[in-house]
Amino acid sequence: MWNPVAALFNWFLSLFWSTELELTLIGLQNSGKSTLLSVLAGDSFCEDTIPTVGFNMRKVTKGRVTMKCWDLGGQPRFRGMWERYCRNVTAIVFLVDGADPAKFETANVELHALVGKETLKGIPLLVLANKNDLRGSAGVDEVIEKLALGKVEGREVSCYSISVKDGKNLDCVVEWLLRKGKR
Repeated sequence: MWNPVAALFNWFLSLFWSTELELTLIGLQNSGKSTLLSVLAGDSFCEDTIPTVGFNMRKVTKGRVTMKCWDLGGQPRFRGMWERYCRNVTAIVFLVDGADPAKFETANVELHALVGKETLKGIPLLVLANKNDLRGSAGVDEVIEKLALGKVEGREVSCYSISVKDGKNLDCVVEWLLRKGKR
């Protein structure tokens, strides 16, 4: 529910306060990382996004918060560099294709291998189950179970079901990210 007092207070703070977040978007190939970044930056949804080779960096500004976003390739040959780009970031954003349950096991293994690294201890984790616009797409509870998110310890973990294509729940994602900037 919209709270006018909180909205006014946040607006007032934004007059005097600005910050920069650093985020890393990771996940298996075709999970929607590059598309999410484009949509957050204000571009239109594009069905035929070219897969990321290596990494891309893009800055996205929302109000007085600038998010420096590292978009990392999800193919097996690029997963070894994930840790390097996740060190010292404000948050790790892990995308999974919620409509492709065959990839959940690999996503689970890769996610836990990453968050188990000592260098990434304590960094908040946002898991996004993308493509909830497709029939049979996994919901939040199923993703939490299949990725064993309850076993991730020593950090804040949040999970949302989204559709980058339809924009569903992207407001929740932006709100979550902006809250990280206010800490």
